[in-house]
Amino acid sequence: MFKTIVMRTDTKEVCVFCVAAPDEINLKKARAAIGAKEVVPVKPSELPALTGYVRGGCSPIGMRKKYRTFLDSRAMDMERIYISAGVRGCHIALSPAALAEAAGAAVCPLAL
Repeated sequence: MFKTIVMRTDTKEVCVFCVAAPDEINLKKARAAIGAKEVVPVKPSELPALTGYVRGGCSPIGMRKKYRTFLDSRAMDMERIYISAGVRGCHIALSPAALAEAAGAAVCPLAL
């Protein structure tokens, strides 16, 4: 199971990160991936306007706008991963390569 984390940089750019659900995102790695000095999670109240999704149902595919998206490289070691289908409690199973292609995601180390 992979979770989707939506963050904003110091320049106000919105970026999307996907990491395994039990993992935490390493902010230093996230900043390096996007080339930003700072990165902070967006407020849950901002998610619907930015993504079209609510907290707990945020999917890295099908957002209102196309944001730069990053997938933790450890996903590539798995045959199949699960991501939110856009509604709390619903999930999609797909290969990490299919997710990277569908989301236009860069694959890089992100987890602690």
